[in-house]
Amino acid sequence: MTSRLTWAIALTLGAAALSGCAAPESPEAEAGLLSYDEFKAQAYREDDTGVFIVNGDELVETETDLENAYSRYVDSTLGIETVEQALAVNTVNGQDDKWPAGTAANLTYCIDTGSFGNNANAVVAALDAAAATWEGTATVNFVYASAQNRSCTSRNNNVVFNVRQVRGAGYLARAFFPSSSRRSRELLVDRSSFSNIAPWTLTGVLTHELGHAIGFRHEHTRPEAGTCFEDNAWRALTAYDAASVMHYPQCRGTQAGDLSLTQLDRDGARLLYP
Repeated sequence: MTSRLTWAIALTLGAAALSGCAAPESPEAEAGLLSYDEFKAQAYREDDTGVFIVNGDELVETETDLENAYSRYVDSTLGIETVEQALAVNTVNGQDDKWPAGTAANLTYCIDTGSFGNNANAVVAALDAAAATWEGTATVNFVYASAQNRSCTSRNNNVVFNVRQVRGAGYLARAFFPSSSRRSRELLVDRSSFSNIAPWTLTGVLTHELGHAIGFRHEHTRPEAGTCFEDNAWRALTAYDAASVMHYPQCRGTQAGDLSLTQLDRDGARLLYP
């Protein structure tokens, strides 16, 4: 989550004036959309992993994936793709991006407690509380494998994902989707998350991020939000929910307090993981 990061996919540019014998504008330029170079420049790239972060806290693993994300952005905005207007799950090649039942019941993770220093106990407790929120709603089970903490990196295949602290990132925290490769299945928490982020709490931020980890998209990518559009690679599970835990408040969200699940969030989670 972040309230600071520029919205990479939602921004548009005013059409540039043509003069003389200038070449005709591309469909993207005529529609006032970002060019690919502008789109890429707005994305945040992590120094240590090389992955791109778009839409505030969503991971794009490679530049090829970023090009595909740009194509979805353009196609969606120009009306080339259509979606059902009806919590939203990410889709990959038209299929729901979710964990198989066996994995969903055993989503193991470790925490690089050394990277968190004095914040280690706080992140352990916040993750436990955030996990319990989803576990009490749907058939998912997050398992803290503390025995793996000493080798808690993205190369550890004994866990589904790892958790570590970073500093100076363009977000409070970021996660991944079930379709992400193991090297990218990291939940990164910026040190700023332990400062005053009221009305949010660390538990609320991590509840949002674990929502991504089990496949849920930002609710504000849906047309009803009217802002912060991302792309159409999602499937609606419920009616639009402006108060969803997956909806940024700064994108016309209506949840005024901490990030917490609504009834529609619970309904959607149960539909995906019954």
